[in-house]
Amino acid sequence: MLFTQLEFPIFFAIILIAAWLSRGRTLRNTLLLVASYYFYAHWDYRFCVLLMLSTAVDFVVAKQIHRSENEVFRRRMLLISLVINLGMLGYFKYCDFFIASARPLLQACGLSGETLGIILPVGISFFTFQTLSYTIDVYRRKLAPTNSLLDFALFVAFFPQLVAGPIVRARELLPQLAAVPKFSRRRMYGGAQQMLRGAAKKILIADRLGEMVDVVFAGPELYSGLTIWIAVIAYAGQIYYDFAGYSDIAIGAAKMLGYRFPANFRHPYLATSMGDFWHRWHMTLSRWLRDYVYVSLGGNRNGHWQTYRNLLLTMTLGGLWHGAAWTFLLWGLWHGISLAIEKAGATTKRMPRLLGWVMTMFIVLVGWILFRCAGDLPQATAMIQQMATFSKGIAWYPPLAIGAIAVMVLEHLAWRTPLRKAMRLPSDRWYSPIATTILLWALVIYAPQQFSPFVYFQF
Repeated sequence: MLFTQLEFPIFFAIILIAAWLSRGRTLRNTLLLVASYYFYAHWDYRFCVLLMLSTAVDFVVAKQIHRSENEVFRRRMLLISLVINLGMLGYFKYCDFFIASARPLLQACGLSGETLGIILPVGISFFTFQTLSYTIDVYRRKLAPTNSLLDFALFVAFFPQLVAGPIVRARELLPQLAAVPKFSRRRMYGGAQQMLRGAAKKILIADRLGEMVDVVFAGPELYSGLTIWIAVIAYAGQIYYDFAGYSDIAIGAAKMLGYRFPANFRHPYLATSMGDFWHRWHMTLSRWLRDYVYVSLGGNRNGHWQTYRNLLLTMTLGGLWHGAAWTFLLWGLWHGISLAIEKAGATTKRMPRLLGWVMTMFIVLVGWILFRCAGDLPQATAMIQQMATFSKGIAWYPPLAIGAIAVMVLEHLAWRTPLRKAMRLPSDRWYSPIATTILLWALVIYAPQQFSPFVYFQF
């Protein structure tokens, strides 16, 4: 079930009314859990078993870890959680990738090397990381395990963030699920407005940009260097507004139900350094990688070279988390190298902000080429060469895509001004009903005939 499909507003309206009419935490959480499993089963009911398995394993393991003072036993329990969760993720997401990559070697050994055709369960990367954060936090004694299997099952499967984040940690959501939230008209209005803004980002901007991106990336050798540059910028806008739109809908839906999710984006294309970019882009993932991968590797505690190594490993693993393709791994490595160089001081802190922004956006845009050309490294290389030489070809500048890029630029710039508050359409301003009506009208009139899935559903 997509947030932008007609079925979702109907489903959400029913659940919203039923949740607020429910009396008592147990009834409310049971209702939301059933709704969450229905939401996931709407895509493929068979994979609900994975949610149940991950929930049962981590609920039991965390309790065993918390009760024991034996460090060897505690590490073994944590290892069970890691093996089962990462084993599921590895099998469904990377098994075919590794078979295809090792095909020449397998065929040399007399094996067929044929892939298994494994279907990737939607959202497995997100709920796997979410449950792992729970067991790791319990192991580190930063969190006491919950005694309520119902609350924990809802934490794992809660439908607003289930399939594409934000990655909400147990210590952020479990305390909220342990109580019945109080109804707030202000929170209800704010959540509805955030969901509306998210839908507008996805349908009116991301999908419009995608129309140019899909055409140019399908045959980049046909287009001029300048057209490819514009298509890459369009993709930067597409993936941002697509994923930020999803996050806004998820955060807004949770807010209307009475729960608070962490922010996931903070206008990343205003970043003036790569470190700043990752403080603004997919913030819940970058914090997860920092706390559970980078810190576990040693962080910056063991000297400069170990710090650079840890940055490279963390970002490379982060790239591979996004997809089973060498281009994703290279995308992560590209960002890791950039962060390591920045950490080494090769880019001075006294650099003018404008120059820092230009360098950051250049690195990000080149990285997006690797990201978009998933599994096709020659295509990515050819595109970069054409952009570097401004080669001749078809000069195509579709008005809708150019207009959407202009909206992206203006929206980022406006966020640095007092207009930021107005863009949230506060309930006490006369222009909010007018702007809301225009947005709703635009979503109905200009929505595409066929809704495209959210980009991050594939991860």
